[in-house]
Amino acid sequence: MPKEGIHPDWYPDAKVYCNGELVMTVGATQPEIHVDVWSGNHPFYTGNQKIIDTEGRVERFLRKYGMTDTREESDSQS
Repeated sequence: MPKEGIHPDWYPDAKVYCNGELVMTVGATQPEIHVDVWSGNHPFYTGNQKIIDTEGRVERFLRKYGMTDTREESDSQS
């Protein structure tokens, strides 16, 4: 049994809003939760994730560990 008067109120049907749109209902200590990102619009979950290659770091890593296909490079140089 929880001690009386020390626990926050529990809202079993708290509404989660993203950009003013209701996205889900969860249990929480606040009746409404406003978020900027959730799994429905996060690039990792939607598959729209982009690799930002700053200064050729990805290419340099692939070359360093031999993960590039050298046949493509030699064919394009010929």
